Amino acid sequence: MNVLDHAPGLVAFASAVEAGSFSAAARTLGTSPSAVSKSVARLEQRFGVRLFQRSTRALSLTQEGAAYYERIAPLLRALDEADDVMKPAGIARGVLRITAPGDLGRILLEAVVGKFLPSHPELKLEMSLADRHVDLIREGYDIAVRAGQVVDSDLTARRLADLPLVLVASPGYLARRGTPASIDTLHSHAHVRYMLGGKPFPIRFANGTVLNPAGVFDTDNSVALRIAALGDLGIVQILRLFVQDDIDAGRLVPVLPLQPLPPVTISALHAFGRQAPARARLFIEFLAAELEGLS
Repeated sequence: MNVLDHAPGLVAFASAVEAGSFSAAARTLGTSPSAVSKSVARLEQRFGVRLFQRSTRALSLTQEGAAYYERIAPLLRALDEADDVMKPAGIARGVLRITAPGDLGRILLEAVVGKFLPSHPELKLEMSLADRHVDLIREGYDIAVRAGQVVDSDLTARRLADLPLVLVASPGYLARRGTPASIDTLHSHAHVRYMLGGKPFPIRFANGTVLNPAGVFDTDNSVALRIAALGDLGIVQILRLFVQDDIDAGRLVPVLPLQPLPPVTISALHAFGRQAPARARLFIEFLAAELEGLS
């Protein structure tokens, strides 16, 4: 049987996996949930296996379905890319799935909505704002924006910007506990710590000193870090762009400003290799320009 005979079912199946339901896949494909369901059912009938476990509340892949998706997703992506390279280089079309850290993504979102999407009306953007590191290929994302060291050696990485970190505390906290005069005195202070992968992110200074102070409040969210700092809880290590307005207004004060922290590298990762489609390439270039303006 010709592989093209499976094409409608393949697209419906992959869309259902990536969207999480037949209804969401139908919206993406511009069809009905029953049409998506029937296409998947025909595919299952051809193979004689169940690809999904279905219930009234959830749709989950079977072991066979997960293995099948892992193999066909790159093929469908390659077909999409082949279509994309035939289009004008400066035009982004199709669907672009992005994952980015929550707080950084929210800062970029205004520019994405206000500048990038109006310039590319034929592009549909799906953006997930979460701090976890997703598996781009397995979960069907095109681009991951990440902060810090890149460890995915199989992916193509593009450095977007280096963003400065800063130690800050509120005037109220410093009036109560005193202002640290040296790195050594930080140990005697209260700290609000950022959690990454279930572990507190250490304080690293440009001179090589690394501190792992005890925390009075730990969180994996930069909004919560800022609120805790403003609430006089303690000293916070945070990206400067998140608190620059507070520093300018005097609501937060830099701590040990003469002992700089190394910047955090922001990167865009993708699995397209050297031939990234226009929609991905243009979006990455846009992010680089926006982040350079914030650094």
